[in-house]
Amino acid sequence: MQEFISEINYDKLIEKSLKNVVVEALKIAEKQGLPGEHHFYITFKTNHPSSKVSPQLKNQYPEEMTIVLQHQFSNLLVESSFFSVDLSFGGVLQTLVIPFDAITYFADPHAKFGLSFNLNEDSLNKELDTPAVFDEENEAKKVSGSATVISIDAFRKKN
Repeated sequence: MQEFISEINYDKLIEKSLKNVVVEALKIAEKQGLPGEHHFYITFKTNHPSSKVSPQLKNQYPEEMTIVLQHQFSNLLVESSFFSVDLSFGGVLQTLVIPFDAITYFADPHAKFGLSFNLNEDSLNKELDTPAVFDEENEAKKVSGSATVISIDAFRKKN
């Protein structure tokens, strides 16, 4: 039996839609590689229960780390709730498994595009209760280069 919903949580719906942008961008890279000069910066919680990183990386980045998908990545696999990718760290090839719920930041500096996701403690239990918050000044500093975080307000009709 399906649970009755007494209230529509729009914050959750927006968060899910914005995460889908990340999923679709990764699917493009999975199928054909990254077109042109596109490249991704992905920050994720290494302490998320479903994140899988080597013990060495977990010790080095106990809470959060940022990876770059650009020229040297392989075996990108995008599934419904996570993606995995092989990256080299200090000359050692390692497979990372990153659940979409663990992602806190996604950017494509070439496109000057970025998304920030605020994860609270409940999100570590796969529940996203807070909306994405866009702080262009602080988020743009996270990425070297000229990426800009785009607020959804830029796409709304003005009266």
